Amino acid sequence: MESTPILSGYGSYGTANPGYASTAEGSPAMFAPPASDFQGPSAPPASTFDSVPGYEGTVAGGGGGYLPPPMPSYPAPQPQPGPAQSNWNIPSITEDTAREAFSQYASTKCCYSSAPVKDGVITNMEAYNTYRYRLETFIESRTTEWSQQPYNGQPVDAYTQPPPGPWDIPAKVSTFFQDDKQVIKVPNTSSVKNCHTCVGMGRTPCKDCAGVGNNICWVCNGAGNRRSGDRCHHCQGRGRVNCSHCHGQGSRECQTCKGKRQLLVFINLKVIWTNNLDDYIVEQSSGLHVANLSKVSGQEMFRDAQYMVYPVMGFPDPNVVRAAERLVRDHQAKFSQTSRILQQRQTIELIPITKVTYKWKGDSHIYFVYGNEFKVSADNYPATCCCTVM
Repeated sequence: MESTPILSGYGSYGTANPGYASTAEGSPAMFAPPASDFQGPSAPPASTFDSVPGYEGTVAGGGGGYLPPPMPSYPAPQPQPGPAQSNWNIPSITEDTAREAFSQYASTKCCYSSAPVKDGVITNMEAYNTYRYRLETFIESRTTEWSQQPYNGQPVDAYTQPPPGPWDIPAKVSTFFQDDKQVIKVPNTSSVKNCHTCVGMGRTPCKDCAGVGNNICWVCNGAGNRRSGDRCHHCQGRGRVNCSHCHGQGSRECQTCKGKRQLLVFINLKVIWTNNLDDYIVEQSSGLHVANLSKVSGQEMFRDAQYMVYPVMGFPDPNVVRAAERLVRDHQAKFSQTSRILQQRQTIELIPITKVTYKWKGDSHIYFVYGNEFKVSADNYPATCCCTVM
């Protein structure tokens, strides 16, 4: 009986009711063509999408790039200078605090003797005020892309009326200074297209049998007979067996449209909220490596949050003033071009650093106590040993 192809447009595509041609006793069965990985396009061709007013840059299967926000129709609120701070210093730590921090530090090191902590005599403590200026700019960015899903009778609203602009679509109010995102289907952009992967047929060739519907019998290797000359009972002497993946049909359900033959295509709007942060730490002459300060917190001395902040004024260290001016200017220039600035926040922390000098066995040594956590740095601890794992 002559087989009837399931699908057209792909050549030999399997059979609706696969059978096997009789094979002469002892003669090898016909081999199927080599299996091929059928990979259809990931999205409909761009030509299948009609231009949607206001979304001409949207790309099929990929983002259309970040969309610049429209110019506001009203003047943006101007930042106001924050209140002047009168006291930018905090008290130094006590000797007891410095000694306790040193003891905790030494106890965490398996190779460190506690003798310098117990017997060392503190001879000097010097405090350093180290400031960290931090600027955060919380922005909202929007981008669009074509998306698709199997068509199950969902509403189709393309061309019923013009779709709203990308920046006119309301999104949920995100918590300031916390990263977040939201995906919104753009109204009036949904339409139905034939599935591009299966050309509207609902099925694609089975890659495990190359669309034939059967494979070489693994028992007799396609001969139809065993080495003893007996007929192979696994394939009944035909040399081939039904493909276990497509159950002999030669095709499988299309994974793009899930067998529905049609796709609902529409534009998705991605709304992304991002908090952008930059720090500046004033160089200090204590001798402690600045990299250590990124792991600790400080005493917050100043905080200012507005739509757009005004660079801090009246600070005693001109380096902080200059850093604030530079970072505020850079953030506003960088982020206002491709996104909408929702809020800015600037803070100044005073990170306490105490340089402790002590004597042990007649020699002078130093260590640092820094941050609200009273972290200790002692690069040249005078009593260490080598630990050996037996």
